[in-house]
Amino acid sequence: METTKPAAKLVTARFWQEWASNIAKIVQSDIRQIAERLKNADKTDIGAVFAEFSEILGKDTDSLPDEDDIVELLAQYLVSKPVLDILFSGSSIAEHNPLSGKTIRKIFNTFGDIHSSLPKESLEQFYQAVAARAKGLEQKPEARQKFIAELYDRFFSRAFPKITDRLGIVYTPVEVVDFILHSVDDILQTEFNRSWGSQGVQILDPFTGTGIFIARLIECGLIKPQDLEQVYKNELHANEVVLLAYFIAKINIETAYQVKNGTPYRAFSGVHFCDTFVIGEKDKSRLMNPANRQDRQQDPKQLNYENGRDVTDIRIIIGNPPYSTGQESANDDAANQKYPEVDRRIAETYLASTLTKGGKRSSYDSYIRAIRWASDYIGNCGIIGFVTNAGFIQSASADGMRKCLAEEFSNIYIFHLRGNARTSGTLRQKEGGNIFGVGSRAPVAISLLVKNPFAKQKGQIFFDDIGDYLDITRKLGKIKKLKSIAGLKDKWKKIVPDSYHDWLNQRDGCFRNFPAMGDKKNEQRLTIFKLYSSGVVSGRDAWVYNASKTKLLQNVQRMTEFYNQEIDRYSRYRKRFPNKAVNVRDFVKKDVKKFSWGGGNWQASFKKQIKETFSEDLTEISNVRPFTKSWHYSATRFNHSSYSMREIFPAGASENLAICVSGNGKRGGFSVIMSNRITDFQFEDNGQCFPLYFYEKSDARERGKDGAKQSGFKRCNAITDEALKYYQTAYSDNHISKEDLFYYIYGVLHSPDFRARFSDNLVKELPRIPAVKTLEDFKAFASAGRTLGHLHVNYESVEKYPVKLATKKKKLEPADFYVTRMRYGGRGKNKDRSVIHYNDKITITGIPLATYDYIVNNKTAIDWVMERQSIRLDKTSGIVNDANDFARETMHNPAYPLELLLRTITVSLETMKIIRNLPELEI
Repeated sequence: METTKPAAKLVTARFWQEWASNIAKIVQSDIRQIAERLKNADKTDIGAVFAEFSEILGKDTDSLPDEDDIVELLAQYLVSKPVLDILFSGSSIAEHNPLSGKTIRKIFNTFGDIHSSLPKESLEQFYQAVAARAKGLEQKPEARQKFIAELYDRFFSRAFPKITDRLGIVYTPVEVVDFILHSVDDILQTEFNRSWGSQGVQILDPFTGTGIFIARLIECGLIKPQDLEQVYKNELHANEVVLLAYFIAKINIETAYQVKNGTPYRAFSGVHFCDTFVIGEKDKSRLMNPANRQDRQQDPKQLNYENGRDVTDIRIIIGNPPYSTGQESANDDAANQKYPEVDRRIAETYLASTLTKGGKRSSYDSYIRAIRWASDYIGNCGIIGFVTNAGFIQSASADGMRKCLAEEFSNIYIFHLRGNARTSGTLRQKEGGNIFGVGSRAPVAISLLVKNPFAKQKGQIFFDDIGDYLDITRKLGKIKKLKSIAGLKDKWKKIVPDSYHDWLNQRDGCFRNFPAMGDKKNEQRLTIFKLYSSGVVSGRDAWVYNASKTKLLQNVQRMTEFYNQEIDRYSRYRKRFPNKAVNVRDFVKKDVKKFSWGGGNWQASFKKQIKETFSEDLTEISNVRPFTKSWHYSATRFNHSSYSMREIFPAGASENLAICVSGNGKRGGFSVIMSNRITDFQFEDNGQCFPLYFYEKSDARERGKDGAKQSGFKRCNAITDEALKYYQTAYSDNHISKEDLFYYIYGVLHSPDFRARFSDNLVKELPRIPAVKTLEDFKAFASAGRTLGHLHVNYESVEKYPVKLATKKKKLEPADFYVTRMRYGGRGKNKDRSVIHYNDKITITGIPLATYDYIVNNKTAIDWVMERQSIRLDKTSGIVNDANDFARETMHNPAYPLELLLRTITVSLETMKIIRNLPELEI
């Protein structure tokens, strides 16, 4: 009976999650114990065994892995060996693999007791469950590949999250693998009169993982039986940078070949333990310099290829490139490796062709590096079949990349699988499931990129979208049914890029004729604002923002003390080793409970050993999200950047107003809201703030001619004289003021007509403001903008909406207003947004559903209040942010969260009333 329980549990996601969590603990424990035994072990039997094993690995991998890699491999293998024995049972391959047979016995004899000293119950259950699930899989190659992918996807993401973050490991569904393989086969036949098995067709999976692409190519019958041996021996190649995955890939591919060909074991010499991008760095003349690849200018049918594993012409590149852009936090020691040569190629092609400001960091995303690398590697004749992040298809910052792809490839096929989890509301529902599950939040696309030097047309782009509201199962089912791009032949939409290199959602060309709100490159003929700024980016929000001023100061004081202690430690180290190069990011202790090392503003002063001085005077109230204030600690070193915010809202200066719009890289549609105080970068989505005024430091005796002297600052109009003249001339009215124009802009930015007509422009660039047809309409927009601005800035003083409050007490005490997390009435599909459960004592009913029509920064105003008026725990630092603290300490009103919610209902309804009464946009 005991053996049947795990099999029953196997089908549940929770069992996999529990197993993965247990494995993580066991593997990390093994790593620590193995590393401990290796200390000072050079002259012992342990040291000799480890050295022998390292040497054997070096021979098999063509390069000697470093000690940390080998220690990780041993720990991984100690828990993985029974799984591999089950998955590849009945195969003679285990006898030949360096992680099996005689090679590994000494290692197990030396280190096996480490593993056996740990609790076995959960592992034994897991192994039994694997055996039950794997039963019969030797006759079902597709099911076996699915199982291997699922198993190791969970293994690496749970046991080695930092490796996953750094390398972007996400394993590929078999349906997607097969679709890419069949699609490449179709292209080979239709464009090159070739097949996978044709002599001279070289194949590389540069990011092979567990070898699923190569294994499925062997298993699914696309290579004719008479060609399989030649292809296996000479024309299949794969690279992998994670050592355990490398060995699994080797076993997996060898097993696939042995089963398919029905022959005795034959080693697969085409898999390499290496970083694909580093291969390119080491062999620039062959791999990275297109100028040295002119030998490819000949008929594809007559191309000659070298026999053997080290070939210079690889015609087909397939796979799932890594997804990582960069580590999310400097605290996690998972920084991505830099690749100067690939990055140089990106800079001189994709970035050199861009028309967009900003977004450079995302241009070095690993999957973009992979596309750049692969395009260079195949020269001017070949096929790339990748499943990747789909951001490059629509991102404004990828315009240069799209331009280059259209120039470099003859045919481009994009099958958009959607699944963007960085959206919200209805848009998120339409995106449907992500085929990688929780492995990726980014949208996903299958790309087939073809270089045919004899194609009659270049840069043909074919696009199809998998559809709305599809979950993962339905998406994978549809992919399987289509089988390849041939299944989409009647569905392809042919894309003709516009002058901005947009493929989808192409912009309205007349938008460029309107005055730009801002331009930091000084490229625009007419700019409305002299200055604008991003909001504050802290790099450590949990530490420098809090609802409680008292708790914020306590957190910051604790953080400051630790920071200064680290400077003392660094100072002692420099005195001891004055000539030794030190990277301060690597030097500091990554104790996330004491400090967050995000952002880069601290590094210069840290190197100079300048300590931070704690000061209560550096606190201020900030707008952090729509209708949400928070205390902020503004010390320069502890905030990554304030950009020009201090010129807009300097400490001690008069009040100001700023129109905050969603900026580049926004996750949803266009949005705008007004601010009257220092503003966080995510007050709007990657927000950019355009002020009514800006401030310059001034002598106390000086009074500026275009502004008033205030507390050592001179107030200056932020709107240019040229912009004012433009609109005055348009209406022949010199009485229009800069303040009128400011509110006119705010009114136009709320216009449904404006947002609908220029929606594609607004998600890709900063707004431009047309002059409406008549002075009457100008005044109507300006009046509406003024009213909206007043409403959005003074939201705390509007009338509370008269809802019904259901309470358990006739008279509520201050403690009864304590809120932990508000929630809507009903559940799931029966959710009732006319009801909000404020807490266990208060329920709000009678909320008009029209309230939820007002969307700002990708959410309803009500959702922002419900999310932020709560108790939130930052899991990394352990810091608690309790909205009740702001209510009691700052507002001196325990009922503030409830009243804010009721006032926001009024703001939402009044906002939509004003918007619906705006004039039609006639330009």
